[in-house]
Amino acid sequence: YTGSLRHALRLSREIRAGIVTVNCFGEGDASTPFGGYKESGFGGRDKSVWAHDQYTELKTIWIDAS
Repeated sequence: YTGSLRHALRLSREIRAGIVTVNCFGEGDASTPFGGYKESGFGGRDKSVWAHDQYTELKTIWIDAS
């Protein structure tokens, strides 16, 4: 948890993960693209135009700024 949006964005960019949440838990929608980094996950990018590109490092960041 943080009150600094700048800090949240900086750390979110540095974390090697497919989904990052800040000040919240389980946010998102079932249609949000997801996939693991490196050898984690199910080996692909599901539910997105990135599914064909296994070399793209997709990251979803959810921040509750309220």
